[in-house]
Amino acid sequence: MHETALLEPTESVTPPDMDLPLGTLEGELSGIDLGDVRRNRRAQQVLGQFGAKPRASIPAACGGWDETRGAYRLLGHERVTAASVLAPHIACTQERLRAHSRVLCIQDTTELDYTSKKERMTGLGPLNDETRWGLYLHPTLAVTPDRVPLGLLDLHSWAREPGSLGEGKAANRPLEEKESVRWVDGFANVNALAEQLPNTRLTYIADREGDLYDLFVEAPCPESGADWLIRGQYHDRRLTDGRTLGEALAAAPVLTTITFTRPAGHGKPARPVEQHLKAVRVTLKAPRRSDRVLSDVTVTAVLATEVNPPPGEELVQWLLLTNLPVDTPEQALEKIAWYLCRWQVEVFFKILKSGCKIERLQLEQREHLEPALALYMIIAWRVLLLTHLGRACPELPCNVVFDEAEWKAVYLVTQRQDPPAEPPSLDTMIRLVATLGGFLNRKRDGFPGPQTLWIGLQRAADFALALEAQRALESKRSVDSSSW
Repeated sequence: MHETALLEPTESVTPPDMDLPLGTLEGELSGIDLGDVRRNRRAQQVLGQFGAKPRASIPAACGGWDETRGAYRLLGHERVTAASVLAPHIACTQERLRAHSRVLCIQDTTELDYTSKKERMTGLGPLNDETRWGLYLHPTLAVTPDRVPLGLLDLHSWAREPGSLGEGKAANRPLEEKESVRWVDGFANVNALAEQLPNTRLTYIADREGDLYDLFVEAPCPESGADWLIRGQYHDRRLTDGRTLGEALAAAPVLTTITFTRPAGHGKPARPVEQHLKAVRVTLKAPRRSDRVLSDVTVTAVLATEVNPPPGEELVQWLLLTNLPVDTPEQALEKIAWYLCRWQVEVFFKILKSGCKIERLQLEQREHLEPALALYMIIAWRVLLLTHLGRACPELPCNVVFDEAEWKAVYLVTQRQDPPAEPPSLDTMIRLVATLGGFLNRKRDGFPGPQTLWIGLQRAADFALALEAQRALESKRSVDSSSW
């Protein structure tokens, strides 16, 4: 029996291609087409303003009435939609995918609560009950097995119809009329993209909401298409050989054992966990549907079950379903490591909501809100990228993701000396930026997290602007004095 003590990404860290735009916000919109050159420039300007002050309101981020009015006019234009704003960023993301042999395409859903703005904002709907009002975002985030976030590939957003939450109303509707179709459509989009990237293998990853039989059979995976890995729900499916999935897993041998420390949370301390990993290749018996006939489908089930959990503690258990074969301990560990990369989308949502404060936006129509959300999603991705690259590729030069004006201003302010001729390492610059957000940068402090980084980024933008203004003033004085 094999045993591993730590779940880590399975591929070595490879520095990203230096020729690809990794983190410059304006670069993510370089190919934007909003029907007018001035409108395109305005979109890049607004993205830069929002990115410089991600926690501020739109007027505070823009810094003046004319700029604020221009931002609102942009967001209100009929050509400016979430799709048109994200299109150039998605194109950049797809180019970044080409540098990697395997990319994980992670989908998840988050709700945005605008209950306090219900009377002022149109186009919203109920969330989990009719007293809470807002909308849902369902993006696809591309991540390498090393957890480097490459960008967004897709976005689906929707608001529920008022009065649509009645119990059982969705049960008998066709899949195409249910909210859950977003998972099937999401995989279909990833599968279509995989056809365009013959040298990059895509793997679609979803949590238990994506455990839909329709996804397994209605979006098949050809050899040139995408793979999929989904956390299964614990209902015991019937197999074509008469057994249940639970019976097949119970009879399977243990492939390997893993040990790790479960983090503290929900009032419970951290504790060690030991799990046995099993895997079986089975054919699921198709469920009956009133509107269609589904075919049987063959999948691999990977089960990680805790061994001897402490009394009173909940059993730590994961069931993963995939189209890929799992015959060895290494293959089982790889699939577990891939699924754990799904945490990156949770961090992305945290940055978007807690860092960029998108639930505080004051826009009167959903049609104006959604392009603003798209801009902030690009910003949240950049913060997530910076946080990870500083950990995974600390020796990269910082000008890979920081403009010259940004890193030089931060260095000057934090170090009180002239910036060096060569850009410092990315690790050095991220730590300096994070100190502007409250990070103490002591030896025992580890690596800065997203919160101190996004606060530091907005202060860095202010310093860069001040430095630019000072140099312009000094240049003007020099010209004036030479004219005497």
